[in-house]
Amino acid sequence: MTIHENLLGGPPPTHLPDDPEPRELLAGGTSAADVAAKYPKSSLAWALLADDAFERGSVVESYAYARTGYHRGLDALRRSGWKGHGPVPWEHEPNRGFLRALHALARAAGAIGEQDEYERCTQFLKDSSATAAQTLG
Repeated sequence: MTIHENLLGGPPPTHLPDDPEPRELLAGGTSAADVAAKYPKSSLAWALLADDAFERGSVVESYAYARTGYHRGLDALRRSGWKGHGPVPWEHEPNRGFLRALHALARAAGAIGEQDEYERCTQFLKDSSATAAQTLG
């Protein structure tokens, strides 16, 4: 038996449960809007909608999509035992939807001049997953 000990004394990493259907639909070419309508709890679908809106220059729309994905992700994290802080590893693929939504929310908040929200979300992303912060930019 192997016992894993967190040597830093912080909470253990949170790994969201896998829900492969939305991810598979998106990978197969189904639109993010159709996936979000069928799977409204999918942070990944909302994050992709936020990315698409941002790329079109629809920053307020991007903000709204990102906030939805962020809150859906927070709900999922809490259901998985997350207590408001601690690692949410990018390396665990089911976590990526939440992390992408958090990044999209920071980006949109910055674009509309909501500096406090931009800084809070940027720090939250770094605290959750340095890899995600680096990967997503």
